[in-house]
Amino acid sequence: MRTLTANLHFYTAQMEQAPVVVFAAGELVGSGKIAEITEESVKIGDERFLRAVCTFKYAG
Repeated sequence: MRTLTANLHFYTAQMEQAPVVVFAAGELVGSGKIAEITEESVKIGDERFLRAVCTFKYAG
């Protein structure tokens, strides 16, 4: 799975509606399509995940 690190990665995944998985401390904590992006967080479904503490990867 490829890691999303730059803003470009997040916006591309959002535009392509690519499924993303979210990890915190090595544990899977969420998955789905990106609904919203800010400098501090990423919203997937109804949940927000902090970019500083989570790792985001393409699910496919």
